[in-house]
Amino acid sequence: MTSPVALDPELDESKPGADKGEQKLEGRSPGQLMWQRFKRDRTGVICALVVIFYFVVALLAPVLTKLSGTDPYTLYGQDPTYNDTPVLDEFGLPLGWFGGLSGSHWFGVEPQYGRDVFAMLVYGMRTSLFMAVAVTVLLMVTGIVIGLIGGYFGGRTDYWIGRVTDFFLSFPQQLFFIAFMPVVTAFFVDPREETPTYFRALAMLIVLWLLGWMGMARLVRSTVLSLREREFVEAAKVSGASPGRIVRKEILPNVVTPILVQFTYQLPSTILTIAFLSFAGVGFVEPTPDWGRLFAAGSQYAQQDPAFIFFPGVALVIFVLAFNLLGDSVRDAFDPKSGR
Repeated sequence: MTSPVALDPELDESKPGADKGEQKLEGRSPGQLMWQRFKRDRTGVICALVVIFYFVVALLAPVLTKLSGTDPYTLYGQDPTYNDTPVLDEFGLPLGWFGGLSGSHWFGVEPQYGRDVFAMLVYGMRTSLFMAVAVTVLLMVTGIVIGLIGGYFGGRTDYWIGRVTDFFLSFPQQLFFIAFMPVVTAFFVDPREETPTYFRALAMLIVLWLLGWMGMARLVRSTVLSLREREFVEAAKVSGASPGRIVRKEILPNVVTPILVQFTYQLPSTILTIAFLSFAGVGFVEPTPDWGRLFAAGSQYAQQDPAFIFFPGVALVIFVLAFNLLGDSVRDAFDPKSGR
């Protein structure tokens, strides 16, 4: 199948013999067309820069906390080493303005313990973003493979895959997220022992993967069903191409657009789910920094110190909003009928 091209009427005066009245017809690939449309979308470009900024901050969390001179684990309000510079009053509330903002603690400190909010936030972003990327990639790959198999082969294969998908969709996700996490960890860790952080991350990965691939599978299946009867697929069959080659070379390139758009929506949704698990007490726990755990702590300090949750809340809202707007821009960039 030949790739579609766009005709770009531009005069090329640099070539010898080029006529000023002639127009050069320049062919562009679908990827180039998409990039051109995306660059014209200021909202999409700004949101992409915001998302990149968040990932850079997550990657450089150790460097940033070294610059601030803090870390997310030290109890600055209880450690005798820091008695010369107290950060909490006798009631356990931050000293100073807006939750204890100062040159030493850029975003203030946590009530009762005095941990640095800036260090907790950047490390919490690191934990949540890396975990969300791993989960999203895994469930996207699973959904793509299952959707391709069911959509291309059809018949009984599609029927049984559809029934398995319906079975997993029947689970109320948030309830089973909470119920399955202790079950998964209990299989491998004695309930009387503390669950290691790496194992909690692995258990969350398994649970979110098992209960999250179905939407991607249905999206890919519906797209493949509309593609498998197209002329270029029939031509590939007639030429003797194997099913694997047809799926890989003819069908898969044509489902890249919905896959990328779905990825931009799935990642922020996964971050919110991970935060929800930690907020509910079945995800990451003390002392692991995590966005959800910051919200759980903030709910306890809401009346005494509402400033504690301000920076984590604003950071999460901006990230989710930017990623969702980025998804809209990517979708519009892939749509040749879009006016953007």
